[in-house]
Amino acid sequence: MGKLDNKVAVVSGAARGQGRSHAVNLAAAGASIIALDICADLEGNTYPLARPEDLEETARLVEKEGVRAHPVIVDVGERSAVRSAVAEGVQALGRLDIVVANAGIAAMGTGQTLRSWSDTIDTDLVGVFNVIQAGLPYLEAGASIIATGSLAAQLGSSTKQGPGGSAYSFAKQVVAHYVNDLANQLAKQSIRINAVHPTNVNTAMLHNEGMYRVFRPDLTSPTREDAEAAFPAMQAMPIPYIEPQDVSDLVVFLAGDESRYITGSQLRVDAGGFVKAVPWGK
Repeated sequence: MGKLDNKVAVVSGAARGQGRSHAVNLAAAGASIIALDICADLEGNTYPLARPEDLEETARLVEKEGVRAHPVIVDVGERSAVRSAVAEGVQALGRLDIVVANAGIAAMGTGQTLRSWSDTIDTDLVGVFNVIQAGLPYLEAGASIIATGSLAAQLGSSTKQGPGGSAYSFAKQVVAHYVNDLANQLAKQSIRINAVHPTNVNTAMLHNEGMYRVFRPDLTSPTREDAEAAFPAMQAMPIPYIEPQDVSDLVVFLAGDESRYITGSQLRVDAGGFVKAVPWGK
């Protein structure tokens, strides 16, 4: 028996990275999964995104856990399309209990344009709004919403990192505010919403040339090895990054009844990155 048996979760950005990890871990706890992903590149992003076969693999891994998967290719920035995708998933799987608004990009390094700002806002901010608001009509008492934030955003704006980096910080900060204020409204219906704020995570969002340049601006063409020498500067603990599983463990906890009185929280999975950077009381 799993603690999420007979429940249904929608997870955005589910084709790979943190999204896939969340989907598979929720499935292992008993939840069937509506898996959303764009499965295509965005003009303003600076590294390749997932492909349809990645989403198919997520669905296969979910079903391997003995539950159902309903994958849908959709751009989270398109409100009507997201509403249709969630409605389709609910019709197929019968209900909705958990919303994980996880899809995100981080357009860093060379090649950024104003489109990088727009695509980041549409994905990391508008996409969170769209996924959560598409799910709200189906949620009942006991439901849980989890939004993916970022330690980097909690540390302040990244105006020096170009339009993509600036938009990333702005979007994640507004997501945190959105979670805080929406929690008050949802509490009346005993529906919870929380934000998780990871530090560097071992995914394609971190492992690309643009991000390597952020951590090693002293080098013209930094390699992964070069960047990994600098990654630990983000954390108080002596590690370069955390794994998607480290975030998924928190997501599964927030989805279940053990966290039934936790709402409006900003929960960091950051290896001490925040306390390292921000003095007490700031």
